Amino acid sequence: MRLHHLTLQAFGPFAGTHTVDFDALNADGLFLLHGDTGAGKSTLFTAICFALYGEPPVDRELMLRSHHAPDNLLTQVTLDVTVAGRRLLIDRVPQQKRPKRNGTGDTLQKAETRLSRWTTDSLGQGHWEPSSKSHQEAGKEIKDLLGMSRTQFCQVVLLPQNEFTKFLYAAAPQRRELLGKLFHTDRYSFIERWLNDHSRTVQKNRDTARDEVLHLASRIHQAAGPNLKSEHDAPTPDDPHSLTSPALAWAHGLTQASQADALQAQGDAETARKNQLAHQELENEARELHQRQTAHAAAREHMDRLNEQTPHQQELARRREQARRAQQLAPLLHAVTTARTDHARAQDTERDARTRLLPEHTALQAADLATAGQHLRDDIAVLNTLLPEEDTLRQLTADLKRIDDELQDFTNQQRTARDWLDQETTQRAALDGRREAARQAEEDSRGHQAQLDAIGIRLAAAQRRDAHLAQITTAEQRLTAAQKEAEQAAQAHIDIRRRRTEGMAAELAAGLTDGAPCPVCGSCSHPAPAQAPEGHPTREAEQAAEETHQQALEQRDAVAAELQKLRENAAGATGEAGDTPLDTLKTEHDQLTQHLADALRRAADRGIVEEELLKLDREYTAMTEQDSTATAGLSARNATHETLSRQQAELTWKLDTARDTAPTLAARIDDLTRTADHLEQAAEASRTAATLTRTLHTRTSEATDVAASQGFDTLAAAEQALLSEQDLNALEEEINQWREARATHQAVIDDPVLQHAAAQPPADVDAAASRRAAADDQHAQAVTAATAARTRTSELTDLATILGTAVEHLKELELAHNTARHLADLATGNAPGTRVRMQLEAYVLAARLEQVVAAANTRLHRMSEGRYTLRHSDQQAAHGARSGLGLEITDSWTGRPRKTDTLSGGESFFASLSLALGLADVVTHEAGGNPLDTLFIDEGFGTLDDDTLHNVLDVLDSLRAHDRTVGVISHIPELRRRITQRLHVRKSPTGSTLVHLTEAAE
Repeated sequence: MRLHHLTLQAFGPFAGTHTVDFDALNADGLFLLHGDTGAGKSTLFTAICFALYGEPPVDRELMLRSHHAPDNLLTQVTLDVTVAGRRLLIDRVPQQKRPKRNGTGDTLQKAETRLSRWTTDSLGQGHWEPSSKSHQEAGKEIKDLLGMSRTQFCQVVLLPQNEFTKFLYAAAPQRRELLGKLFHTDRYSFIERWLNDHSRTVQKNRDTARDEVLHLASRIHQAAGPNLKSEHDAPTPDDPHSLTSPALAWAHGLTQASQADALQAQGDAETARKNQLAHQELENEARELHQRQTAHAAAREHMDRLNEQTPHQQELARRREQARRAQQLAPLLHAVTTARTDHARAQDTERDARTRLLPEHTALQAADLATAGQHLRDDIAVLNTLLPEEDTLRQLTADLKRIDDELQDFTNQQRTARDWLDQETTQRAALDGRREAARQAEEDSRGHQAQLDAIGIRLAAAQRRDAHLAQITTAEQRLTAAQKEAEQAAQAHIDIRRRRTEGMAAELAAGLTDGAPCPVCGSCSHPAPAQAPEGHPTREAEQAAEETHQQALEQRDAVAAELQKLRENAAGATGEAGDTPLDTLKTEHDQLTQHLADALRRAADRGIVEEELLKLDREYTAMTEQDSTATAGLSARNATHETLSRQQAELTWKLDTARDTAPTLAARIDDLTRTADHLEQAAEASRTAATLTRTLHTRTSEATDVAASQGFDTLAAAEQALLSEQDLNALEEEINQWREARATHQAVIDDPVLQHAAAQPPADVDAAASRRAAADDQHAQAVTAATAARTRTSELTDLATILGTAVEHLKELELAHNTARHLADLATGNAPGTRVRMQLEAYVLAARLEQVVAAANTRLHRMSEGRYTLRHSDQQAAHGARSGLGLEITDSWTGRPRKTDTLSGGESFFASLSLALGLADVVTHEAGGNPLDTLFIDEGFGTLDDDTLHNVLDVLDSLRAHDRTVGVISHIPELRRRITQRLHVRKSPTGSTLVHLTEAAE
């Protein structure tokens, strides 16, 4: 990867548009990026990372948008770079807020990515050809060409500030985490987890298979029962070996024993079956004899009961004869019964009708009752002619009620209207006063608002003024301290330089060698070289004092600039606010705010008053009309009311006379109609009762004469002997059933077979049944035992077969578990006999670490002048911890290894730098071997002495010998004197700027 141009716009501390020409900076292969702390040196690499990956470095959370940039200038990064032989132009715009193009306010600017390629047309003219505008497509293409992730890029292209020694000092877990991310060895960790998971899964399956064998053994033991024995021992969970072949032998032994028991039980069942058949035969013979004896005895008993019913049957025959004679009188008897029923009903009807008559009518005969009813009908006809008059009276009453209501309503309307009109003048005057007050309040509110705006500006300025004054006090104290510190640093620097100058002869003498010329006088003889006094300062001490002095001056100047800025801001705020105290301005602001609120509240009443005046005008018009309408209505209604009242009195007298005591004329008509109906009903019932009395007498006489001719003494006797057809049939049926039953039972008694059985002793069925039941039980027990034996044998055979399958499966799982567990232990470093407990991922990383150490030692040897060598260690860690990623450093002066944390600051820097360069080489090779032509080193050189710094720069020069460009990010003055190509980052209150310098600083 080679950088050509980088353009920043409103990015980080850079407010405007700035372009970095890397082609010019790369002219010497080594350039310096320097500037004050916080100026934005590391921001350039952030911009490069953002252009390539769309995000800043992993370990930084930066606000990409510049706070100094104008609102209408978008944040944008454009990078011209060659990657894997392809020249690309990457243009990225992050998501940000920007002003709306139309109107006011902000809108969201979405992130944009544009990727272009440098191509040459048929004429040999080069131009940029757009390739993609998709974030995903452009990101994938760039990452594929670089061949590394963002984390790897930030690790191998930028050796970051204050991060040199982390990898050198890191413990094995932290070193493993970093190497794992860089080399993507998580796949080996995945293999470890998979092997462990697979081992646990196989173990779980193995344990399940063991449980299955134990479960089958339990089922076999349960099926065999306590009495069945095997010559082999049963399997147990404590002995896994017994769960395989020994378990099968034990199961086969039980099966053979069960088969022998089944043959014996089958023979016992056959013997019991023969005995059962014999006792069933004897029981059947006993039951047959018992049935014949019981049938003969039952027939004899029924015959005796039938003979006892002979007198009752003779009485039934007599009743049948009388009923047949009474059947000839049935029509006459029915007629008499009908006449008697009709006569009783007519008498009841007449009696009920007379109970509904008035007392003066109860004793009248039928003809008199009819006459009285006709008179009432005549009176009813007269009353019906008066019914319309009653409706007329009701209408007159309703009209008078309505007119009374209207008179009352008109009276109320007239009173309401005149009362309102009397109060209207007072209300109008009050509303006019409120309207004038609201108008005055509007004028007051405008004056208060103007005063409030002015006091608000002064109040804000006073707040800024007081804040700046407080900061000025603090800044003045800091400036005094900084000036004092700068003076002390200057005095210390001058003192050290004076002392070193005074002892410079001794310092030069220290470098004299016998036979070599003196650099001052040229003599090869040095008879009395000068001796350095005690406590003579070294060149390093002088440089450190100079650097301390320079830092103190920079700190003093920064505080002075800050103080000047605060004073300018305070002066501007004082010009706006004046000298009035902040509390006084706040009090005035609060009072004006209250006055404005009161004025606005009073002014808001004007609209309400206007509405109320309009409403008052509308009500005045309505009330005036209401008064006129009510006065006219009262006059008309009074005349009508007098006429209708006179007509009502005359008609009321006429109808009261006709109604008598009834509430209404219709009620009077209903009473008379009801009485007439009762008279007519009573007359008709009296005539009907007399007619039915005569009919009953005639039919009774006829029936009595015919009954005497049939042999009945009285008519009642004939009626008593008469039976219905159903009753006569039931009587005939009962007589016939008695005769048939006697014949049936007599035939059973006369049967010779039954007579022979009755002559024998009684049959003992219970004894025969008891013996047969005992034989059944014996047979059932034998059959049950034989069935159980066969079932047990079949179940044991099936279980033994299933057990054989389970045992074979268990054997396979036992072998698979041993293999899986061994592989998992190897991958995790827990296998028996391993020298170190090194996991698979750590083993791979240890190989990568050896490569990194080998690459680092080529630089470390030169930087340390052959003194130090890094060495990878895989020794067993303390307390059984994981091993394989240890680092040691060998000191050739002592010949012994040292821990990395025992190195001094400068030694740690160049050791870490060597390790980082080696790590970059290995990661680059691991990522696909794409050359990284540009390398950034961020800070760390301040810990080196001149000789070591010279050695480190020689190593960096060797990098450019391999066509690599090294950018050093540092503010060390010595580097500005050593490196000619420099990019100076300057900071200011309005944002940072870039300047390309091409000469070494003096």
